[in-house]
Amino acid sequence: MNANEIIKIDWREHRSLILNYFVAANLAFLAIDILLAHSINQFAHWAEWIPFCFSVIAPPFLILGREKKRSIVIGVISISIGVIGALLHLESQFFKDFTLKSLVYTAPFVAPLAYGGLGLLVIANELFEASETRWSYAVLFAACGGYFGNFILALCDHAQNGFFHWSEWIPVVAGALGTGFLGAPMLLDATWRYTRAALFVMGIGVIVGSLGFVLHLRADIMAREFVFRAPLFAPLLFPNLSLLGAFALFDLQSKKA
Repeated sequence: MNANEIIKIDWREHRSLILNYFVAANLAFLAIDILLAHSINQFAHWAEWIPFCFSVIAPPFLILGREKKRSIVIGVISISIGVIGALLHLESQFFKDFTLKSLVYTAPFVAPLAYGGLGLLVIANELFEASETRWSYAVLFAACGGYFGNFILALCDHAQNGFFHWSEWIPVVAGALGTGFLGAPMLLDATWRYTRAALFVMGIGVIVGSLGFVLHLRADIMAREFVFRAPLFAPLLFPNLSLLGAFALFDLQSKKA
């Protein structure tokens, strides 16, 4: 490919494909996460197989032979799984007692909402042109929502052991910080200076998530237990969402230039 051909590449379609591959990769990875999480009760209810099967089946349809109507259907199904999954997780304890304690010790109710966020990304990717700023805002909204969900997840998960070690507060602070920096550009006109600061915060998120993964892995290895101990893949949400947020921030700012 020569220089002239590179210049003629439709970067709008390129951005759209990147987002499509990102969603497909996340759905596929969720299959592994679901397998570990639902192994705790050995898939006691048949409905627990639904997100796992969806995560196995959906990615190939998003990548191979991409088609608008089919992608939107996948997005709607993904959102439905996320919302219903969150309600079912709350049903396990919270809806019985309606207390803060029951909310903390119930199945992680925000975890299924990852499917909701990915479903929104699929739909936005099909309904909006990648050249439009609303496409960028949709991606930014998903990243911000994901960061907020990760903040709640870290808060509830580490509250179960009373924040035994001070380092367990780090992901809570990082989650709140990332949510704020990703949310502000949706309300105010962010400059390049602000964007650089937000990208720096996303970099912190990558570090926090990577370090958290190492600490969770260490705890699981020491306990010789990967199912009932610290959730191994939970910290990786930070690098994942940070990449999505950085992608949205840079894309939005490049369209304003």
